[in-house]
Amino acid sequence: MINTMSMRKDKDFLSKLFHITLPITFQNFMLAAVAAADAVMLGQIHQNSMSAVSIATQVQFIQNMIIFSIISVESILGAQYWGKGDKDSVNKIFCIGLKWSAAVSLLFFLACEFCPRLLMRIYTNSEDLIPYGIEYLRIAGFSYLLSGISQSYLCIMKISDHPERTAFISSCTVVINIILNAVFIFGFFGLPQMNVKGAALATVISRVIEFTWCIIISYKKNYVHPKIRFLFSFHKLLELDFIKTLFPLVGAALFWGIGFSAYTSFMGHLGTDAAAANSITAVLRDLLCCVCNGLCTAAGIIVGNELGKGDLEKGKIYGNRMLVLASISGLLVVALCFIITPFSIHFGKLSETADKYLIQMMLVMSVYMFGRYFNTIVINGVFAAGGDTMFDMYSLAITMWGIAIPLAALGTYFFHWPIFLVYACTCLDEVGKIPWVIFHFKKYKWVKDLTR
Repeated sequence: MINTMSMRKDKDFLSKLFHITLPITFQNFMLAAVAAADAVMLGQIHQNSMSAVSIATQVQFIQNMIIFSIISVESILGAQYWGKGDKDSVNKIFCIGLKWSAAVSLLFFLACEFCPRLLMRIYTNSEDLIPYGIEYLRIAGFSYLLSGISQSYLCIMKISDHPERTAFISSCTVVINIILNAVFIFGFFGLPQMNVKGAALATVISRVIEFTWCIIISYKKNYVHPKIRFLFSFHKLLELDFIKTLFPLVGAALFWGIGFSAYTSFMGHLGTDAAAANSITAVLRDLLCCVCNGLCTAAGIIVGNELGKGDLEKGKIYGNRMLVLASISGLLVVALCFIITPFSIHFGKLSETADKYLIQMMLVMSVYMFGRYFNTIVINGVFAAGGDTMFDMYSLAITMWGIAIPLAALGTYFFHWPIFLVYACTCLDEVGKIPWVIFHFKKYKWVKDLTR
C-alpha cells in the first residue's frame, strides 16, 4: 500500500492535483447543473415533460461517449507530449481531434433532424413521452453540431495548463443556459411558455456562446489554437498513434454508453413513474460524479506528464496515489449518497409511486457509487494515461454486456421483476469489476511512455 504520509508531503503532486481537480470538478458540477435545472423546471410543469427530455438527452449521451473517446486521446497523447515539451505535436494532435469531433457531431445532428421519432422509439414506447422528445431533439440537435468541437478546444486548454479557464468558460455558459431555461420554459418577460422547446433553445444558445468563446480565447498568448497547415495535412505517425489509441476507447465508450443508455430504455419501458424516478436519480448521480470526473482528469494529466517525460517510476508512484484517492473518495460519496436519499423526493413533483421508486433507486445507487468512483479514476485516468485502453473494453464486455444488461433485460421484458430489482441489475457492472481492476492495476502495464 502506498505511503499516504509521503503523498501529503509531496507539495508538487498536491499542487498539481488541486490545480486540475478543483476547476474540473466545478466545471462538471456546472454542466450537471443544467440537467438538474431542466429536471426541476420541467418537473414543475409536467412529469412527462421532464421524463421525455431526460430520455431524449440519451442521444447526446451516446454522442458524448464518442466525443469523450476522441478528447481522451487528445488528453492522453497531448499530456505526454506537453510533458515532453513538444508543442508542435500537441497542436497536430489537437487538429486531428478536431476533425474527428466535427465528423461525429455532424452525424448526430443529422440523426436528430431527420429521424427523431426513431431515436425516441429506441428508449420508450410511450406515446405520452415521444412527442415531447421529438420537439426537444429537433431544436437541441443544432447544439450537438457544436458541442464536440468546443470539447476539443476545452480539452487542449486543460492539458496546456489552463484548467481554470475551461471551468470558467463552461460555468459561465451553464449559468446562461439555466437563466435562459427559466425564461423560455416558463415564458418570462412576455415570452410565450415554450416547455421542452424552451429547454432545447436555451441549450442551443449557450452552446453557440461556448463555441465562439473557445475559438476567440484560443488565440490569446500561451493558448493553443489549430494551425491551418496542421489542420489540412496528414501526420502519418501521429494519425496512426491517434487511431491506435482511439479505437479501444471508442469501443469501450460505445459499450458503456449504449449499455448505460439501454438502462434508461429499460426504465422507459417500465412505465412513466419508473422513467420519472430514473430521471431524478440520473441527475443526482451526475451531480455526485463531479469530483470523480475531476480526479479522473487530474490522474490522466499528472500521470501522463511524468510518463511522457520518461520518468516511469514517478508515474507509477503517482498512479498508486490516485488508486488510494479513488478508494477514499468512493467511500465518502457512498456516505453522502445515503445522507441525501431521504431528501431526493423533493427534487420534483412526482407521483406517490414514482417517489417510492426514487427512494429505492437511490439506496441501490449509494452502493453503486463506490464502484463508479473507483473504476472511473483508475481505468479512465491512470490506465488511460499510459495508453492502456483495451482493458476497459474487455471489462465492459464481461460485466456490463455479459451480466448486467442480460439480467436487466430479462427482468424487464420476461420476468417482470420489481422496479428496484431491475435497477439493481443495471448497477452490477461497476461493483462487479472492482477486483479485476485492482488485479490489472498491479500488473503495471499502464506504465508506458507513448511519445516518439
